[in-house]
Amino acid sequence: MAPFCAAVDWGTTNFRLWLLDAKGEVLAERSSSEGMCACQPDRFESVLEMHLAALGAPAGLPVIVAGMAGARGGWREAPYRDAPASLEGLYRDAVKIDGIARDVRILPGVCQRESGREDVMRGEETQLAGAWAESRTSGLFCLPGTHSKWARVEEGRLLGFTTFMTGELFSIISQHSILHDMVVSGGGDSTSPAFRDAVSEMLDGAGLTGKLFSIRAASLLGGDAAPDGKARLSGLLIGAEIAAARKELKSGAVTLIASGMHARAYETALSIAGIGCRTLDGQDLVRRGLYSAAVALWSEGTRE
Repeated sequence: MAPFCAAVDWGTTNFRLWLLDAKGEVLAERSSSEGMCACQPDRFESVLEMHLAALGAPAGLPVIVAGMAGARGGWREAPYRDAPASLEGLYRDAVKIDGIARDVRILPGVCQRESGREDVMRGEETQLAGAWAESRTSGLFCLPGTHSKWARVEEGRLLGFTTFMTGELFSIISQHSILHDMVVSGGGDSTSPAFRDAVSEMLDGAGLTGKLFSIRAASLLGGDAAPDGKARLSGLLIGAEIAAARKELKSGAVTLIASGMHARAYETALSIAGIGCRTLDGQDLVRRGLYSAAVALWSEGTRE
């Protein structure tokens, strides 16, 4: 079957491309570590064309892109849309790459300008668009990651969102703080009692910075690095995130957009908080969101 378009999720450090048919089914795919950082300042077109050629994509095949390729310093900036924003209407502000033979469009990110609540997302909005296209579900969505997002979607509109630097803080604290030697062992397993206890402490209103230092104190007093230090650190940070975000939950369950380790950790923490959740795979959703935008842009008979 002939491809309808190529869809690209272009992050800071990773690149993923799918060839999609007219129904959105995957015909072929490629991935690499050639994210935005590896393509600056002028390798974006050559990297894209290399992967398209490897899959035998025709020269006239259009490409829809989401993620950091549209950031300032990316291939071309796709300015943020202001929230509230229609998830189905993101394609209207897609930026076309000029000066190349192929029709390539980059979807915009979304921003929040309210004083004291300034925030931005780029890439997650396409996952939310995919979730809406798939299930027409409104409510609160959690998208874990380096910068976790909690977003409210109502009737296909992204009303607002909050970013938590949970993943980045875990990396900084575990690698560059005085806790480094205390969390080098163990896998940070969310099935560990230390993870569960830490989540519970944060949900009960404990102060995060004090609890963080307790990891060091326990090691000093015990004479050795605690084998569950990494799990405790993870539980404290995720527990603090959920404690702050749960006030936005009006009713029902949270939709968790995650997979693998992230999904398991957040499912456990949400369960401890008494919050129901359903889990959707983020890669599936970003592909679905890209396909929906491509259909709106290039439905039969409308290609430029």
